[in-house]
Amino acid sequence: MTDAPSQTLQNRAQAVFEESAAVKSQIAASDAPQVLARMAKIAGEAIRSGGKVMFCGNGGSAADAQHIAAELLVRLRSDRDRESLPALALAQDTSTLTACANDYGYDFIFERTLRGLGKPGDVLVGITTSGHSPNVIKAMEAAKGLGISIFGFLGGGGGKAAPLCDEAFIVPAKDTGRIQEAHITAGHVLVELVEDVLNEAP
Repeated sequence: MTDAPSQTLQNRAQAVFEESAAVKSQIAASDAPQVLARMAKIAGEAIRSGGKVMFCGNGGSAADAQHIAAELLVRLRSDRDRESLPALALAQDTSTLTACANDYGYDFIFERTLRGLGKPGDVLVGITTSGHSPNVIKAMEAAKGLGISIFGFLGGGGGKAAPLCDEAFIVPAKDTGRIQEAHITAGHVLVELVEDVLNEAP
């Protein structure tokens, strides 16, 4: 039988939950809900017009990109039996990632895929906790030239990515974990609002 965890560990666990809740409360009281509503309207109209939503990010943000894309492709709410919505994560597969990283460099892994799959009227969601990820920024720059709407899920002050975004959801925190927790909540909000937009009459 293992010993009971120390009070220090328990206190730290409680503190993490409280920190996460405080960040989300700050976001809820800011203009972030309006930003997400605008994103949903743009994304919903893009899908309605035959476009798709693409996501990209590194590390945990790559997992978030896949997670949110999956919620659109399948569904998020079990009481919404809807059609599959067109979405994809630009990380693609290991062959594409390693080929591009080998031939062009890691900074181009999302930009290269976006140029092959993206088209005017699509939406790109770049996820970067620092706002400085070079490969996300290059994808955003390419999207701007292709007539693709650009959304950012960012952290801190938004970094270099913020000026490239048509709409930016910026988490007012420095801790990567707290930023990522807010990003996945925002991703779920975005999916729910897109479903609501598409449920409305055109």
